Amino acid sequence: MIGEVSEHQGGLLQVKVPLPYSLKWVNAYLLPGEDGWTLIDPGLRTPESEQAWTRVLEARGIGWDRIARIVLTHHHPDHYGLAGWFQVRTGAPVWMSKTARDTALMMWGEGETFSGRLLEAFREHGLPEELGDAMREHLRGFRERVSPQPSGVTILEIGRKVRMGGIEWEPIGGEGHAPGHLSFYDRQSRRLICGDQVMPDISPNIGWLPGGDADPLGSFLDSSRKMLELDVELAFPGHRDPFANFRGRVDELLGHHERRLDKIEGLIGTEPASSFEVCERLFGPHLRGNSHHLRFGLAETIAHLVHLEKRGRLERAGDHWSRRL
Repeated sequence: MIGEVSEHQGGLLQVKVPLPYSLKWVNAYLLPGEDGWTLIDPGLRTPESEQAWTRVLEARGIGWDRIARIVLTHHHPDHYGLAGWFQVRTGAPVWMSKTARDTALMMWGEGETFSGRLLEAFREHGLPEELGDAMREHLRGFRERVSPQPSGVTILEIGRKVRMGGIEWEPIGGEGHAPGHLSFYDRQSRRLICGDQVMPDISPNIGWLPGGDADPLGSFLDSSRKMLELDVELAFPGHRDPFANFRGRVDELLGHHERRLDKIEGLIGTEPASSFEVCERLFGPHLRGNSHHLRFGLAETIAHLVHLEKRGRLERAGDHWSRRL
């Protein structure tokens, strides 16, 4: 149930924060500690999420002044959006990676131009002109859902341990889904708070961005293989419920993307196709009516196409891709 709270080992609280999307909720986590509570990924700012948090904190007897820090796995609005709102009410510092902070400011900071750049990049990949206005409004619509922006951010570094909830957690880097994504690993209890890098029955969207990682899928695959080295008893994801068999799930994700690469190569066939045309063949034309899903679907498609090019299986001429024979 959305808004419910589940308690796990060591008093860790999983809070299902409502989302106005098909995912329904995002997981926030509260870790109790001597100096107060650590809040991880508070969620998207909406009236419903604000009300949900007010109810949760009251029900648990947690005063605003007992939030000691706000920690973010990555910059995506459904995780980052309430960070500034919580900071205003609690005075707590916000912790995240430098890359995630820089990306958030690029996308939603004062005078941002990124929405226009992304729209133009999508057009270069075949997005029809008639879909441009709806996509532009969709991109600009996130500004209010991540405001106010947090200030005085404390920068976290991969491998440099941080104390949260009385435990030393190790930040683990993960790329491909979001620049500067961090997961947090406790070697003693073998718990991993993994954000959106690994989820039990969802494949994380691969976040292609213009001017960003030239091969985000390659970065995701590399990051995932490194995560196989972690001995994880229980993983706490950004969506869905905590899960075991972490290595098995990582292997599934690696296999999923290999199959998708094969499928996308096959969808191009013998005639060149734009990224948008491949996206529609992969996900269906219904995405035209939902800019939110179209943005994710097109970014995912482009990420796979550029990785196929890197592997020497495709080549691009203008805005069209063709198979390398």
